[in-house]
Amino acid sequence: MRAFWITQSVYLFRLLGAAVCGICIGYERENNLKMAGIRTHVIVALTASLMMIISKYGFSDVLGKTGFRLDPSRISAGVVTAVGFLGASVIFTHKMNVSGLTTAAGIWATVGIGMAFGTGMYVVGIAATLCVVFLQFLSHKDFQLLKTTKVGKLTLQIDQSRDVDCILENIFMKKKIKIENIYVKKVDQDMLLLKLYVKFPTRYQLEDVLRFLKETPEILSFDI
Repeated sequence: MRAFWITQSVYLFRLLGAAVCGICIGYERENNLKMAGIRTHVIVALTASLMMIISKYGFSDVLGKTGFRLDPSRISAGVVTAVGFLGASVIFTHKMNVSGLTTAAGIWATVGIGMAFGTGMYVVGIAATLCVVFLQFLSHKDFQLLKTTKVGKLTLQIDQSRDVDCILENIFMKKKIKIENIYVKKVDQDMLLLKLYVKFPTRYQLEDVLRFLKETPEILSFDI
């Protein structure tokens, strides 16, 4: 009986360890106002740990019996596959910009950490938690090397009598804003509608874009 409770205590310790690691990762996400916060990461880590415990020890009573052939790794493989729907639910695309990838990756990492605790690999699980939290924390710091170009969609209305190429060159090329794609439509006899997909330099903010668009007299109206 004593051996039974010692074994159950070990299982509980693994569940609690995975939950604590989930709290650490979820706290960082929730602190940065992300959709998946503490509750999501705790449940993911704890459940992944539970699945691994079941995978390793849940069938010990039938192992070795005639007619039973079990592969414990199948449950862990299923856990990794199943977490895909959680990651996909927090990824959004808006105007050529993708958000939620870091949170989805964090959920995936939390599954791995929970599985590590479920198998008893405590050092690896703790080390992975520290690395994930550190990298997520680092990504919110203003480091130039970590910045990426911003992709956006602009809708402009300009006077048809103007030289479109010259306008685009003056507005975008000189400001090192790269035009990825352009769609031109004639609204009426005097106006053209331009839809642009552009890449802004990393230093650009929304206020900068609004300012230089307002300062361009050739642009009759715009939408971002």
